[in-house]
Order: sequence, then structure tokens, then C-alpha cells
Amino acid sequence: MPLTNIRPTAELQALDARHHLHPFSAQSEFETKGARIMTRAEGAWLTDSEGEQLLDGMAGLWCVNIGYGRHELAEVAERQMRELPYYNSFFKTSHVPAIDLAERLAQLIPGPLNSVFYSSSGSEANDTNIRLVRRYWELKGQPDKTVFISRKNAYHGSSIGSASLGGMAAMHAQGGLPIPDVHHIGQPNWYMEGGDMSPDDFGLMRARELEQAIEEIGPDRVAAFIGEPIQGAGGVIVPPSTYWPEIQRICDAHDILLISDEVICGFGRTGNWFGFETVGTRPDIITIAKGLSSGYQPIGGSVVSDEVARVLGQDEFTHGYTYSGHPVACAVALENLRILDEEKIVEQVRDVTAPYLKEKWTALADHPLVGEASICGMMASLALTPDKAARAGFAAGPGTAGPIGRDFSFANGLVMRHVYDRLVISPPLILTTSEIDTLIERAEKSLDQTLAKLKEDGLYVAA
Repeated sequence: MPLTNIRPTAELQALDARHHLHPFSAQSEFETKGARIMTRAEGAWLTDSEGEQLLDGMAGLWCVNIGYGRHELAEVAERQMRELPYYNSFFKTSHVPAIDLAERLAQLIPGPLNSVFYSSSGSEANDTNIRLVRRYWELKGQPDKTVFISRKNAYHGSSIGSASLGGMAAMHAQGGLPIPDVHHIGQPNWYMEGGDMSPDDFGLMRARELEQAIEEIGPDRVAAFIGEPIQGAGGVIVPPSTYWPEIQRICDAHDILLISDEVICGFGRTGNWFGFETVGTRPDIITIAKGLSSGYQPIGGSVVSDEVARVLGQDEFTHGYTYSGHPVACAVALENLRILDEEKIVEQVRDVTAPYLKEKWTALADHPLVGEASICGMMASLALTPDKAARAGFAAGPGTAGPIGRDFSFANGLVMRHVYDRLVISPPLILTTSEIDTLIERAEKSLDQTLAKLKEDGLYVAA
């Protein structure tokens, strides 16, 4: 029987504001303007409690890769709940869904990445990586190798450990972050920070900040470097082509582990199964979540190389979660991977929809408000500026135009996210070319309205 919303929107909004604390939000905002209540979804489309439809340009939260409404996943979840709704993997026990998913991941992921430690999210998986990497070096007889190097404006989760690995200044301003032994270098954001350098030269310069940091901290103390192949929550920052090969060289030269955070980039988002394939690295560990189940169940994991697994296996690893390898989540993830594989969704992205989206998206760079149109696969962003030639920010400060554009986008029936003054998309991988046309049309309309609003309010002024 289909579920329906039978309560008025205003009632739901009032209850939500009173009892539901929202992530990354000022709760007081919900008292004056209630949350939008989503009630149904199908394919790439959402329906709210007022019956309005929106094209979901963010795939939920970068995760609904196969789209909404795939009943196969619901049927698998029901069957697993009836058979074995829960059991843990402590106490020398296991179960079929966890075993089968681990085997499938080993088959799917290129290179010697054949062992997975399960979690329920990317944040948990990156917390696991901190403990896992430090334990690895202890067992190798190098207990002083405890320092992680990451990047400013990176996002690796919002728990204490994972938020420390990330480089979000606003997150570090709350809660005493980052924890010790986490160091941040510059991000490969040529548009905002490249100045007069060519993208290639800038990419090399930013990569070599890793080598400088290793030399300053000491190679005997640096344990790992972690990075997203394409920075997602930081604004879809596509690094220059010179960047990742140099990072790989430096990690190899200084005997530090390379962690590729594939939480957003994995499972087809960049046009390959994994982002590290797109940028050409050979990670020792990858972090997975989101697209692993297309968001239908909370599941994540740390997938490690044979060498890392061999060393860790020498002694007890005193770490784990109640829901590590939850049987329902594993069963749903397996079905999600089957659909991605058998329906050749990743190939469709690589060969058809991503090239089509790129052609349409990059044309938006001609809009007077757009300074850069970045894209990799099915993730993209628009940098908004009052002065294209100077790549200038707004005089009123970061976040002047982005929220305005985001609000117009929602009003026009398109879910886009803003990161300061970037508008960001990461749609379901099953988006059709006609739906891409709709997305572009609504994005362009939103840009026109944003530009008019900025001029009307006297905000279209360069810093």
C-alpha cells in the first residue's frame, strides 16, 4: 500500500521545528520558515508535501546513484529482514551478506584492494582509517608515524576524527578541532587561488606542498595523505591534471599511505567506477559509502590493500561498530551494485550522459555571472563572480550570490546546492539527456534571476 502524507504541511513543519535538530543548520531558521517536507520520489524526481515536483540535481546528498523508487532494493531488504534482520561480526562470527559484499567489492575495485572493514557511513569509515593506519605503522615497528596530511577545504565527514581530517574552517571553529597530528596543506583550487600561474604549474605547486610538509614534520612521523579525487562538498574542485600524479610520486618516495576518499566519487560518479581510476592514483586505502547503496541503506567501509590487510592481521585490531556489516545494509548494497553493473549505468555515464552534461554545463560559462564551469563526470559546479576576467569574489564577502542562486533554483523546481558562491550539482546517474536539458534550462533561469537580484540589491560589486 503506498504511503501518503495525510497531515497538513504546516503541522509537519511545526513538529519538525520543535523536535528535529537538523544537520548543518541554524535551528531558529525553521521557526520562521519551515522545512520543505519531501514525501515521495521516483527516478530523478522528488515530490513535496504540497505536491510540487523538483528535479533532484544533488542525488539526495551525492548518493542516490541509481535513482529513487527501485523496488528491487526494497524487496531485498524485506527478504533479509525476515531471514536475518541483524547480527554482528564480533566474537568470530559472520554472515552471508557481509561475506558476499566483501567478495563483490574485491572483484569490482581495481588493484590489490581486497579487504573491507565495514562501517555505517563515510564519517565512521574515515574515523576507522585514523585508527587503522596508526595500528598498521605500530605493527610495522614505526609507532611514531601518526600524522595525517589532508587539505584545506576538504570534506571527510563530521565526526571528531573525520572532521579533523577534513579542512573545513567553519567545522574546525566548533568543538576544539582538529585533533592533534592532523596537518592541512593547500587545496588544488586554481580558479580561486591560482593567481597568474598556469593550471599545470599550480597543480604541481600545490602537490609539492605535501612534500614540504613531510620534510617539515619528518618522514618518520607522517603516516598517510588523504584526499578526495574531486573535492565534493568543497565546491566540486577539479584539480589540474598535474596534481594527482605528483601526489602519488611523493607518497611513494616517502613511504606514506595514500587514502582515496571515494565517498562521493565512488560507484560511477566520475564516469569510472572509482575516482582514483579517473585521476590515475594507486591508493593503499579507499573510503566508501553513499553510492555503495545509493543511499537506500546506511553503509560505508574502508577497503585496504593486501599489504595493509596482511600487517593488520598479525594481531587484534580493537575497533568496531555495532552495525559494521549490517546484514540488511549489505544485502541492499549488493543489489545496488548488481543494478549498476547489469544495467551498465557507469558505462552510460561515461559514454553518453556525462559528455552530454559537460557540453551543456560548460556552455553556462558564457553567462555574465559565471566565472568557471567545472565538471567531472556527473558532478559539477559554477563559480559565480561579478568580474569574470579577474576571477573576483563579491565585495560583500563569500556567500553573497550562492544562497540567492540556490533559493531561485529550488523555486524553479531544481535542487542545486551552494558552497559559498558556487552552485553545485551531483544528480542521479540515471539522468536522461532530456532531463539534463531540463536541468540546464532551470539552472540558466536561476542564474538570470540571481544576477537581476544581485544588481537590484547593489551586491553585484567585486571585492
